[in-house]
Amino acid sequence: MRVLYFAWVRQKVGIAEEELAPPAEVRDVAGLVAWLAARTPGHAAAFADPRQVRAAVNQDFAAPDHPVAANDEVAFFPPVTGG
Repeated sequence: MRVLYFAWVRQKVGIAEEELAPPAEVRDVAGLVAWLAARTPGHAAAFADPRQVRAAVNQDFAAPDHPVAANDEVAFFPPVTGG
């Protein structure tokens, strides 16, 4: 699984992307967020309030219950606002 981080999420995690193999119990975006938050202090800081982070799976916006699989690209970023 390729995981990408953007904006302040990237700053807190400390890297722009990583290749990961989450355990089989990680089946959706929410499960991935919980697993990532337990990996490092930077991940914990980035995902401290999951409501403040949006996700995309394979470049499509994804809700917390959206399934994830081994070959997916998952991106995390702050909410987008327009002006």
